[in-house]
Amino acid sequence: MAEVKETAKKKPTTTKKEVKEKVEVKEKAVKPKKEVKDAKATKKAKPEKEKAVVPAKPKVTVAHAIAHDVRVTPRKARLVVDLVRGKNVNEALGILANVNRSATPAVVKVIKSAAANAINNYEMKEEHLYIHTIYVNDGFRLKRYRPRAKGSASGIIKRTCHIYVSVKARQE
Repeated sequence: MAEVKETAKKKPTTTKKEVKEKVEVKEKAVKPKKEVKDAKATKKAKPEKEKAVVPAKPKVTVAHAIAHDVRVTPRKARLVVDLVRGKNVNEALGILANVNRSATPAVVKVIKSAAANAINNYEMKEEHLYIHTIYVNDGFRLKRYRPRAKGSASGIIKRTCHIYVSVKARQE
């Protein structure tokens, strides 16, 4: 039994030299803060790549405006829109001033908005503007019921529309 105790007591011991070497290796692995900052500075100081020459944007010649979900039936709005298709903006507004239809105020508003977009955003002149495209699409439909005789009800569909206008400058 004495022998067993002796072997248990014998542990692998490290010398002071070995401990110092391990500490030195760890210190080399960890950089001081100044060295880390210097390394970051050198990364930032890399020469910049030459920027590619971006071609100039083509000049915009068309301005748009859209009125969504206008509470007018598309059929009635198309009657008004057909009167001004292809006309100068000022001429179209003059025509619509004399049209007594439910869709007229909405169409006038969209045409004025498209003209304002052309003038303010794309520096077009008001005298040269004409209505390039104008059309009406169906919007959503509201379904309602009206009471009828003998406790029955009939459906009512309240239609809406989207009015699209694009204005372009004439080349003179």
